[in-house]
Amino acid sequence: MGKVIGIDLGTTNSCVSVLEGTNAQGLPDVKVIANGEGARTTPSVVAFTAKGERLVGQVAKRQATTNPENTVYAVKRLMGQKFDSQAVVQQQSTAPFKIVRHENGDAWVAIQDKQLSPPEISSFVLAAMKEVAEAYLGEPVTQAVVTVPAYFDDAQRQATKDAGRIAGLDVQRILNEPTAAALAYGLDKTEHQTIAVYDLGGGTFDISILEIQKGVFSVRATGGDTHLGGEDFDTLIIDRLAEEFMAANGGVDPRKDRMALQRLREAAEKAKHELSSSLETEINIPFIASGPSGPLHLQRALKRSELEILTARLIERTLVACRAVLNDAKITVDKLGAVVLVGGMTRMPAVQRAVRELFGRDPNKGVNPDEVVSVGAAVQAAALSGEIDEVLLLDVTPLSIGVETGGGVFTRLIPRNTTVPTERSEIFTTSVDNQPFVPVHVLQGEREMAADNRSLTHFELTGIPPAPRGVPKIQVTFRIDANGILSVEAKDLGTGRVQAMSVTATSGLASTEVDRLVQEGQKHKESDELRRDLAEMRNQAETLIYTTEQAIEGYADLLGPDQLDAVRAELASLKKMLESGANLDSLRAAYSQLEGVTFQLAESMYGAT
Repeated sequence: MGKVIGIDLGTTNSCVSVLEGTNAQGLPDVKVIANGEGARTTPSVVAFTAKGERLVGQVAKRQATTNPENTVYAVKRLMGQKFDSQAVVQQQSTAPFKIVRHENGDAWVAIQDKQLSPPEISSFVLAAMKEVAEAYLGEPVTQAVVTVPAYFDDAQRQATKDAGRIAGLDVQRILNEPTAAALAYGLDKTEHQTIAVYDLGGGTFDISILEIQKGVFSVRATGGDTHLGGEDFDTLIIDRLAEEFMAANGGVDPRKDRMALQRLREAAEKAKHELSSSLETEINIPFIASGPSGPLHLQRALKRSELEILTARLIERTLVACRAVLNDAKITVDKLGAVVLVGGMTRMPAVQRAVRELFGRDPNKGVNPDEVVSVGAAVQAAALSGEIDEVLLLDVTPLSIGVETGGGVFTRLIPRNTTVPTERSEIFTTSVDNQPFVPVHVLQGEREMAADNRSLTHFELTGIPPAPRGVPKIQVTFRIDANGILSVEAKDLGTGRVQAMSVTATSGLASTEVDRLVQEGQKHKESDELRRDLAEMRNQAETLIYTTEQAIEGYADLLGPDQLDAVRAELASLKKMLESGANLDSLRAAYSQLEGVTFQLAESMYGAT
């Protein structure tokens, strides 16, 4: 079995890690793998150029200003989302790229002349992380543990799993991000303690309470908001800058222009980062728009205190979730051993201050908030592959699971924060006389009415004998295994008839679509490699042309006329192929021809000297 890697698939940045053995204390030694540019995290940004190239990471982020409508970021927020959801509507208002409604009602992204699903775009980021790991390990990687926000529902988790499959990865486990962080934090802890993991990333917020005792990690309660993160802080800054700009420039709104909106986004993100270490920063965006009198510029100072006032309600939303989870876990802050901060947004001084005030202690800073989730995923990956002793994770289901009952009511069978694996049963009956079947509608969520929760599946228990309503007794049993896979069984207690099924949440992509995307991904990989080989061949050819021309210019008097003619003929041939855009094989053949005559040229030169 090859290496199993751990990937933190983040909204803003992604990170990959792998186990490298054990350290002197016998604890797992995890390596956070740097990408080709030497950075330990990679922007979760995907771009498509006019030439048909696909860019991922920093190279995609760098060209976002000049190609905003074809540069996709924060796609994690679209995973498993319907087009008309409030979260999608909010993202569309500040995203330079276009979000469209797919035929199944899901939110997809329109790029150039095609539509792409969020799992497909996420797969490009996962494939890039896979390549980073393969370049470091020097061997193919096919298996991974991928992390998701604890508050992701079944559809969002399945979308993440599909993204892994499209990227050529067998996702061994979908691991909750706070649980992964706790795993990385608690491996060297021998004493029993209860910790809180406060995870505020680029797009999501999670808060989990966990118990750690002798290698057993038990989640007491989890909560959060899958649409609260650094992107929302950026949006508030963008809106403030845009509204001030409009007021000062006769209603000209820079958000209406995609390129100007992208420049605003980058300036807002940069200012937010700088204000974590400075009390004031300068925002300067020249030529951001045009007015009746000519070009318009945006320039203003932004103070840390102003940012804190602007974003105070977002920070308060995280504290509301924290209080709810403490209540669910039935624990007071004085019983906590540590508060671990995860996610880049926890570098903001106002966030750290709010956490300190709520929990009554300084947060633990012994882990890197950008890398700790990836490290925990790599530890779990090593445990699954047998490289280290099995780590016992007792996780919980983040959302209640139940069925629709009379009047469209949502009846919970498994409440949120129930430790998995678990099994629960409930007795239901018919609602009309002589009802021959009972429809079972399985849902997930916290709202009181079924229509307000996420539908997971429908099925029917048929063959019920004629009887007055209320007489038949139907026992519905829900089971969730350690992998979080839900199965449902409905049994007629009178006849013994059983209808059972495994509930597989859908990401909006049918299995056939995923298979097609896997094949397309392989073809795209081959075309990417061909494009890279062609670019390298062109570079080599241009270098050879330059050095050969220099040699002819400097040593023509040492060469015979026939030799000079032969070299010049091959030079002209290779130049013509470069100009005409010849294919790789033709270019390679012409390169070899010129290389051959230049070797003869060198022999003659050294022979003459």
